[in-house]
Parts: sequence; structure tokens; C-alpha cells
Amino acid sequence: MRFLKQFFTWWNGATWNTRFYTWRKGEFVGSDSFGNRYYRAKSAIPDSIPERRWVIYSGYSEGSQVGPGWHGWIHHRVDTPPTDADMKLREWQKPHQENLTGSAGAYRPPGSIAAGGKPVKPTPGYQAWQPE
Repeated sequence: MRFLKQFFTWWNGATWNTRFYTWRKGEFVGSDSFGNRYYRAKSAIPDSIPERRWVIYSGYSEGSQVGPGWHGWIHHRVDTPPTDADMKLREWQKPHQENLTGSAGAYRPPGSIAAGGKPVKPTPGYQAWQPE
């Protein structure tokens, strides 16, 4: 089954063509916490076309799985790939999480039909500002 998915679909990891190109020209750069693997291939014409960079997803191809450090590298915003030392979170930052829209982990506010709850009564949350 996995063979057929890789042969006929592009959204279930790497296709056979991508695997062959990666084997021939790809240089492994690193991987992230989601298990995605990042590669690069030097340009055939130096100093005119930037190197080609790509990611092979560990499962379903979902662009939001690429964290901020790798996103900057893949889009040529930085020249060096991120390391664990570069990716230290500050106290106000949350860890990267993929987009969960359309999945069971998606946010469903109170009263949402999808959450199976009953409608929430609206509260008068607006009060006009009065200068002192």
C-alpha cells in the first residue's frame, strides 16, 4: 500500500521522482522535531541561481509543519541552516505547532456546533468609555 501511495500521490511523503532526485543531487542538511528532512543541491551556475532547497515530510505533506527556523532557511532568508542552539525559545514564545484546522485537534470555541456543546448565552461585554 505504501508503495502505491508513493507512486501515485505527492501528498504522502516523497514520490519516487523526488527520492531519485534526492539520491542523485541532494545533500542532507538536517531534520526537525516533526521528523521532516531538509536537503539542498548546489546550483549548476554559481553566483547566478541560488541553491535549490527542499523538504521531505515525514508523513502527510503539510507546509505548516516547517518550523520558523527551517522556514527562513528554506526560503533563502538565512544562509546557514538552523541548529538547536539557534532555536532556543524565549519565555514569551510557544513551541511551534502545525496548523490543526480540519483535524480533531482544531480549536472549537464554547457553543460551537462542532464541539457538540449548547449555544452560549451572549453577555453584554461592551461598555462605552467615559472620560473622567
